[in-house]
Amino acid sequence: MKGLWLENNQLQLRADLPTPEPSPGEALVRVLRAGICNTDLELIRGYYPYTGILGHEFVGVVEQGPPHLVNQRVVGEINATCGQCRFCRNGQPTHCENRTVLGIVNRDGAFADYLTLPATNLHPVPDNVSTEAATFTEPIAAALEIQQQVQIRAADRVLVVGDGKLGQLVAQTLALTGCDLLAVGRHQEKLANLEARGIKTGLAETVTDRSFDLSVECTGNPAGFAIARRALRPRGTLVLKSTYAGNLSFDASALVVDEITLIGSRCGPFPAALNLLATQKVDVQPLIHARYPLSQGLAAFERAQTRGVMKVLLEMDRD
Repeated sequence: MKGLWLENNQLQLRADLPTPEPSPGEALVRVLRAGICNTDLELIRGYYPYTGILGHEFVGVVEQGPPHLVNQRVVGEINATCGQCRFCRNGQPTHCENRTVLGIVNRDGAFADYLTLPATNLHPVPDNVSTEAATFTEPIAAALEIQQQVQIRAADRVLVVGDGKLGQLVAQTLALTGCDLLAVGRHQEKLANLEARGIKTGLAETVTDRSFDLSVECTGNPAGFAIARRALRPRGTLVLKSTYAGNLSFDASALVVDEITLIGSRCGPFPAALNLLATQKVDVQPLIHARYPLSQGLAAFERAQTRGVMKVLLEMDRD
């Protein structure tokens, strides 16, 4: 089996990887498409000491598993959980104490010909959603998680910082709430994607201090954090959607004085994400900047790390 293997922060294309054997309750999925995201890039930079096959945004076809899923196109939730720990018992499985995470923690990921996941993690892709569009299910779900954590009202002033892949999806999903939304970044050509959907945009340098009820940081860099933080009014809420490879420094005393609520946010609801794709309430097509076969995976990663590039897809069925 071919796959992109990460070890000691070095990525290599291997053709000698064994096809995974699904454990009881798991399904074997033949991967069709997979998307490179910022977390994959951060893993290469040392965000987490992972060794194995990268990749967690995918669409595939079930080859072994429950009869109702076999031969179906599916996407998959990335956390494989134990079902027994306190978090699983309390309905918070994404924080399972014994979890493995596809392409991130102790479970080989999607940048390969095959992967395995618990069958309960898999969701069939609606017929009217293209395989390409469905690769965005995981990041759309992550964007929707904000609305699971924070009640957003129409009168709220909301700021999204970052015009990259995640920032664009966060802005599109938050716009559906009817809030007073502003999305900012540093690339006018990227912001144009949001403007085309009627979302108000601006350059990051123009953000007015202490004027937003909620800000969402989607850049993964200290400058983005600083903008999101200074934009908040007292008792505002700051949501962090990005992972950081390095340490982040900030004025903790100012958070206390202004009584700022700080929320980390990651995995979200897959059924709701698939519904948005099926009803065409989010548009992912402008976010796709390049497509590569798995055999050119190293070149795909180089492209994904190029300034200004958004989503790069790996197409396993082109090899």
